[in-house]
Amino acid sequence: MSLSPAGASLTPEMQDNFEDIEKQFAVKVVQHMSTYWSILEKVPGSKLRLTKLDDEIYEHFLKEFPDFDPTATINEEDMKSKTGKERWRNFIMAYEKKVEDYNFGAMLRANPKFEYGEKETIFAVRMQFYAIEIVRNRKGLNDWIYEKAQAEAK
Repeated sequence: MSLSPAGASLTPEMQDNFEDIEKQFAVKVVQHMSTYWSILEKVPGSKLRLTKLDDEIYEHFLKEFPDFDPTATINEEDMKSKTGKERWRNFIMAYEKKVEDYNFGAMLRANPKFEYGEKETIFAVRMQFYAIEIVRNRKGLNDWIYEKAQAEAK
């Protein structure tokens, strides 16, 4: 058994595999984002359940993040600061065995008033997405997406 440093045996061919994995990851994240948007166009967010644990996630999130304003733009620096990461890590880990892909990447709109866009989107962890979007949906902050899609369909 070799005890060479991590990465010491990487070859150019293996690097290509890592790039393929990154591309597949990006495709899955974009598919998730597109699917969620499509659902919001068909169902008012206030009537939508994202997981079977929505109630638990909602209550837990409000308890752990009582200062969170779902109408405000998320401050990504605060979210990803040392303190922010620790708070989120503690929240997320409670779902390790309860929610599939709980720590998988997801795209999160920084503000519920805007569609997904380059400047309006944050890369987050799936549980951050669930928690924030469940709160937004419960507050009716995503219903405008359904209303806009229905108006455009007429």
